[in-house]
Amino acid sequence: MPKHILRASSALFTLALALPTAAEEVYQLPEVPVIAPAERPDTMSTTVLSGRDLEPKRAATSDTARLLSDVPGVSLYNGAGGVSSLPALHGLADDRVKQVVNGMTITSACPNHMNPALSYTDPTIVGRIEVLPGITPVSNGGDSIGGTIAVESRPPIFAEGSENLLTTGRLSTAYRSTSHGIAAAGDVTAATHDVSMNYAGAWSHAGDYHRGGDNEPVRTSKYQKEDHAVTLAARHDGDLLAVQAGWQFSPYEGFPNQRMDLTENEGWFVNTRYDGRFTWGTLETRAYWQGVRHEMNFLDKIKGNNMPMNTEADDIGYSVKADIPLNPRDTLRVGNELHRFTLDDWWPPVPGTSMAPNDFWNIRDGRRTRLGTFAEWEAQWTNQWSSLLGARNDTVWMNTDNVQGYNNGATYAADAAAFNRLDRARTDVNFDLTALLRYEHDKTASFEGGYARKTRSPNLYERYAWSTGTMASNMNNWNGDGNGYVGNVDLKPEVAHTLSVGGDWHDPARKAWQVKVSPFYTFVHDYIDADRFPTFTSGVNSGKLRFANHDAELYGVDVSGTMELWDSVDNGRAVLRGAVGWMRGLNLDTGDNLYNIMPVNGRLGIDHQLGGWTNGVDVQLVDSKDTVSNARNERRTPAYALLNLRSGYEWDNLILNAGIENVLNTRYHEPLGGTYRPDIGGGWGVNVYGPGRTYIAGVTVKF
Repeated sequence: MPKHILRASSALFTLALALPTAAEEVYQLPEVPVIAPAERPDTMSTTVLSGRDLEPKRAATSDTARLLSDVPGVSLYNGAGGVSSLPALHGLADDRVKQVVNGMTITSACPNHMNPALSYTDPTIVGRIEVLPGITPVSNGGDSIGGTIAVESRPPIFAEGSENLLTTGRLSTAYRSTSHGIAAAGDVTAATHDVSMNYAGAWSHAGDYHRGGDNEPVRTSKYQKEDHAVTLAARHDGDLLAVQAGWQFSPYEGFPNQRMDLTENEGWFVNTRYDGRFTWGTLETRAYWQGVRHEMNFLDKIKGNNMPMNTEADDIGYSVKADIPLNPRDTLRVGNELHRFTLDDWWPPVPGTSMAPNDFWNIRDGRRTRLGTFAEWEAQWTNQWSSLLGARNDTVWMNTDNVQGYNNGATYAADAAAFNRLDRARTDVNFDLTALLRYEHDKTASFEGGYARKTRSPNLYERYAWSTGTMASNMNNWNGDGNGYVGNVDLKPEVAHTLSVGGDWHDPARKAWQVKVSPFYTFVHDYIDADRFPTFTSGVNSGKLRFANHDAELYGVDVSGTMELWDSVDNGRAVLRGAVGWMRGLNLDTGDNLYNIMPVNGRLGIDHQLGGWTNGVDVQLVDSKDTVSNARNERRTPAYALLNLRSGYEWDNLILNAGIENVLNTRYHEPLGGTYRPDIGGGWGVNVYGPGRTYIAGVTVKF
């Protein structure tokens, strides 16, 4: 075990025992009214959102990732498009987090990662989200080191009792003032006792949002998107079979922290699911395909200019997972999954410019295939002690074909020739381990501690983006930091060793109060960071970097809690809630800070419910970001505080939601927003501005 883990372990356990805490939402969650997948083991830091956790948040956003903004350990790259925020778990973001939508592993098919997995669903369609940061069971992991985010649509419903035919549905609409954003969604179901058919769709549109203070527009932050899905499901004797097919289309989406914008994204998918219950246990299977056609160009960054960039990609895969109760104490979980991703990324020529006469092939016939197998043993030793032990293997095969530049100029020709001479085939044999121990001290306290070894292989762009030219390398950047990136065929997989402990203190009924603390430490061997090219201008980083392996560490703590203020028939129930997160990330080889690490931040709020009324006030506090990555010219951001208000009322089949975000119209910079880039010029400037005062109104009708 690396010495950094040994060094940190005693401090983590001491901190966990010394502090009270909370790392997940404390709402009571309604039970899913249909057949659910086999139960998966949860760690103390696991958060599950569904039902009334999600309902008040839907009107405020069309970005599914933003539903997670209150979850301890989660931060968002908010400059990455209006519906495409990239979630980070404990400072590990994007491909380092396994993101699963209805059981499908979806890969960003873009050199700027403008179409991440969560952008392929809409908040109005989401029925349940599970977030597992830190110690992730191997049954939920694979090819990731940060954790897992699993999103599920609303489950199929069937007619019950004497009802022979069930017809039901809902329609909703919302308005957000700062961007004049409009959203509409609906779903309808027709079902018998054994067969259910559902259609769900959503459409959203927004102009450029306005920043706080002077209400100036944040350029190229506009978007439009629509999602459609049809699901046919059948059940019999406890088994469930479902087939879902869908289409998503976005004609445009601006990216304030990128040189390029999305000018069209179209995706199709087919997803099949079978859940079975047998005398030996339960079985959950998935098989899926998703195809994507993606285009980038300029929206408002440079009027009249043209630089088309095209991508076509396919995700195809399956997963098979079984839960086998061996006896009242022991449960065995086993599974196998396959995921294959293929990618073509080319940039058509622009006649009359230096970007001609050829197609520029950034990635040509890129292939990435992963085959994973796991086994997991969960044991309930006594009423107080339980354990989880798991191991998995993921073998990853990668390759790509020959490339070419726009022309045979010196830089393009030399880089392409050098790349084409390489043996580009790579095979990574990766292993993950998870060990977790839980202790229920009594009805008011519980503790857990664990270790995980997790591995992620590089993505296609990290290994195969080949051109060292300034313009071409600038196009390969999903960090939004204003730099350009060049791949490295010889990158090794990242191997993360994570130690995490947690304590949970609460009243016996888990109603009056609850406090949780979850400190963590992660040492990453061969972390994929970036090294500067040896080209400088006036002593300033030129902004061109090559992906490189380094050792790194990340550590921090999540603290959260709730306390009931009052509960009476006349005055309803009020709950005080709060959360604080702190973390650091360091490159141990260079001494530099890791990029986009969220500064100290916290939330304090009051939730009130009286009959059909729900009300809330929330204060978000974010410290200044002063520990920045020098290699990437990361910008510092000042501290800020935001005040948010919300209210809602539900009666019969009508739900009304209203709110005001950033009540004081504070002008601030998103700490993880990346460099604000209203044009495609050089320089790093300032971070993307956050939205100003926003009035929100939403209506939902159920029938």
